[in-house]
Amino acid sequence: MPLTQCTETYDVVIMGAGFAGLCQARHLMLKRPNIKIALVDPRSTERSPIKDLKIGESTVEVAALFLAKELGLYDYLVEKQVPKFGLNFHWPKSPKNTQTIDDYYHIWTNRQPEIASFQIDRSEFEQDLLKMNIEQGAHFINGRVIDVDLTPGDKLNQVKVRTQHETLEIKAKHVVDAAGRKFIIGRKTDNLLFGPENLYGLNNGASWVRVKDVDRNLFHDGYDPDNSSVSHYYATNHYFGHGHWLWMIPIDTENNQLSIGMMHHHDVLPAKKVNTQEKLMAFLKANHTVLYNLIQSGETVDFHYWPRAAHKSKKMFSEDNWYVVGDSACIFDAFYSQGSTLITFAIESITEIVLAKLAQEPDAERKREVYNRFTLGYNDTVNALYHDHSKQLGNASIMSWRIYFEYIWWFGVIVPLYIGKWHLDLDFCERTVKIFDGLSKLWFDIYDNFNQLTENKANLGFLDCYRADQLIFGYTTAKHFDDFTQNAKYEPFRLNVFGSLKNACFYAIAWLIMFRWKGFGWRGLLSPKHIKNVAWVFSLMVFAALGELVFKIKTRHLPDNTETERMREEFKTYHYIPELQPSIFEDLKQESSSAGSQSINKDNKDSSSVELQSVG
Repeated sequence: MPLTQCTETYDVVIMGAGFAGLCQARHLMLKRPNIKIALVDPRSTERSPIKDLKIGESTVEVAALFLAKELGLYDYLVEKQVPKFGLNFHWPKSPKNTQTIDDYYHIWTNRQPEIASFQIDRSEFEQDLLKMNIEQGAHFINGRVIDVDLTPGDKLNQVKVRTQHETLEIKAKHVVDAAGRKFIIGRKTDNLLFGPENLYGLNNGASWVRVKDVDRNLFHDGYDPDNSSVSHYYATNHYFGHGHWLWMIPIDTENNQLSIGMMHHHDVLPAKKVNTQEKLMAFLKANHTVLYNLIQSGETVDFHYWPRAAHKSKKMFSEDNWYVVGDSACIFDAFYSQGSTLITFAIESITEIVLAKLAQEPDAERKREVYNRFTLGYNDTVNALYHDHSKQLGNASIMSWRIYFEYIWWFGVIVPLYIGKWHLDLDFCERTVKIFDGLSKLWFDIYDNFNQLTENKANLGFLDCYRADQLIFGYTTAKHFDDFTQNAKYEPFRLNVFGSLKNACFYAIAWLIMFRWKGFGWRGLLSPKHIKNVAWVFSLMVFAALGELVFKIKTRHLPDNTETERMREEFKTYHYIPELQPSIFEDLKQESSSAGSQSINKDNKDSSSVELQSVG
């Protein structure tokens, strides 16, 4: 097959037109409409709804806001994808009896989440977004990347692509690897880390099926007026057991199609027990019969197994203008649906770096270096979330406390940090990297405490992360400490992330005290390690309080929302005018009447003319 040198040089070549690559392309084109982008993928513009299915259908607040707000896809998501009402959690009351959902203890989403999120049919979404990108100006090359020549510094990189008819060599200053587990750049640069020794002990696999036309009433009939104002079915439902957890995600609203899958930890549940469809079904029948019955009620669409789910990268954004995003960069566990959130942070950072370098901004390299450290730091905190899951997942009491504590940080820090675009503020990023490291160490200490209590079969009670009667002062983990939703504080750096961090620290300290008292009594409260942890969170709270003071001084003259403020200024010249403009109908009526009069006059004139002629 002949090698053809592509005459056109691109600003960016994106290898892979899946979720991450397509979102990256759209984000770049929206931020800089004249940017030249090539998208390379071996799949055509028409995606097979069977062959192209993949996990990762669930979004949470950060990724949902990115898709809806930053990519302008809210209408599309409402019209074409599935609404999502939070995360539900279920533990068997007895492993021997799991026939119905009533055989489980639950944490149900009990109300409408304040920030909307969605479940996504990935095949349909990617097919639609690819067509949108092409219409917007991206050049799609339907071919397979067979090699990439990554050059140092700002020299042009070369990507070799084999299409159906030829082998192309395309050039671009910036190259993004969004090709997933092909690891094009990861293998080329020895950039990948695998194995529990590099992943805080995480050693997991994934097994899943897609099934359609299920009898959803086997899960829930949709009637629960005393406990929730939203659907239980249209949530991401999590089922727990020893060394494993399962998801149940609806991915369409017409065919009752579900994604049902399991993350399992090899040290507790070996791959040989769940690595085929038959083995997975046998496992479900024995341990989660309600899910087995759901699958049996419908038609299985596909089955997949990953023996090794987790990995990460040593570098995300290189000084040599290559970048990794999505599964090509890192993945840890599907719990909390964090994959698309990791993608979101990476995409926005890549866009900032690429545009800064194309514009030859003086701080472009600093952006690249700081965003790389920040993204790696955030990735590590996500990795830390799954530390010792294998020992705790099946313990309803311990996991309910763990979920509650992790939710404090998610809603109190990560969500406002993203909404306020603080992950793009270089000074804030540099300080936050140190916080990420301290936060992971805090979590590890708590997880060690959880392990002790799990071994002792302790019952601390059951914390519900959605209720406001679990901690103090009517606190709920989804509480916002800034009125950003009410006053549309969506412009960069308008949201008071420091106030959110301060309050999150306060409730984290309250949780720590309650946890140590319930789990270990007075000795637990007086433990040097516990006192050290409380002191660290308190110091973080003081840091946040000082940051809030500076923030309020700097933003005291800024409006919450510039567009709203502009409208208010314009409104100062408004005067009520008590009159109506003629409607189109009245205009037409007048025109018709006028035309009729003219016709009559013309007829009369013609008649007079005839009479005069006759007289003459």
